[in-house]
Amino acid sequence: MGSTLNGVSETTGGSVLRVGVIGVGNISKQYFAEFPKLPNLELVVVADLDLARAAEVAAEQGVRSSSVDELLADPEVDVVLNLTIPAAHAEVALRALEAGKHVYGEKPLALSTAEARPVLELAAAKGLRVGSAPDTVLGSGVQTALAVLDSGAIGRPIAAAVAWSAPGHELWHPAPAFYYQPGGGPLLDMGPYYLTSLVSFFGPVVRVSGAVARSDRERSVATGALAGTPIPVHEEVDTHVTAILEHENGVVSTVTVSFEVWASRVPLFEVYGTGGTVAVPDPNRFSDPVEIATADDRTWRAVPDSAGFVDAGRGVGLSDLAEAIEQNRPHRASGDLAFHVLEIMEAIIVAGREHRVVELTSTVPRPAPVLQPATVA
Repeated sequence: MGSTLNGVSETTGGSVLRVGVIGVGNISKQYFAEFPKLPNLELVVVADLDLARAAEVAAEQGVRSSSVDELLADPEVDVVLNLTIPAAHAEVALRALEAGKHVYGEKPLALSTAEARPVLELAAAKGLRVGSAPDTVLGSGVQTALAVLDSGAIGRPIAAAVAWSAPGHELWHPAPAFYYQPGGGPLLDMGPYYLTSLVSFFGPVVRVSGAVARSDRERSVATGALAGTPIPVHEEVDTHVTAILEHENGVVSTVTVSFEVWASRVPLFEVYGTGGTVAVPDPNRFSDPVEIATADDRTWRAVPDSAGFVDAGRGVGLSDLAEAIEQNRPHRASGDLAFHVLEIMEAIIVAGREHRVVELTSTVPRPAPVLQPATVA
């Protein structure tokens, strides 16, 4: 494979980060589909608690399978892609860092800031990188919206509104029980897409208020081998959450996320400025179109893509991390950003349950925008 510099293996084709994947559940398919498009990443090994499943996936991908312990000790692995359930995110990240490997994980960074803080501290002490989903915000959808906002096309942004809702992921996911355990719920599952976008647009949040609710309706798996299986909802999981966020720059964002809505006509994501409105596309997707209406022309019109990674998919954030190591710059989908988003979500829950305003203690710089044309390394 060649020598290793700053944790990135050098090959004749350029610097490549060798990836070991822990967790081969539903989301892993999207990452595996993107690896061939990301020349600075090389999948070398996969692991899972289900060894047979790991072996099956490894054969499909043409790589080795191993146990989790073996993968963490593997000298051929530069970075661990942590696709485990939320309850295991912090433990796996810490073990990867202890083994001297960078780590990039699915969201959320951990179940709590108390769990997440040691991850960032250990990475800093060892000179290693921590990255975290969502990287959907690096695609042309959210990045074009950011470029429109930064251009002044709608004047000075005043407020933003998010309203994501669904009846619950049990309608489509074959094994959805974890969505209703600690680390799940609409806020920790879907919130990171919208909150990461808002911080990317307007910078850090300084205080939040909110309200939370949960229904007692019975839930069950709708598809797959577990169809009909009841799903218990943990008492710590709120299924409907509404929040008001105050950004450091003065913008006020309202956010509602819910597993309690069967149908809605509320706009998904909009930003309101002194001279117009931007309709932001779904930040759980990479490349949906942006629309704008202005004070001079209040009819909606599509905005051509002007920023963001082209033809992107899950894994582009890890690819950006690899490039950032080579270029000695901050990576965009960073652990610090994920930590701030996690604290926002934690504060929303506290504010809702205790009926008070919560001041945040963390901050983070706005990530560097992705300028067009941009392709993965």
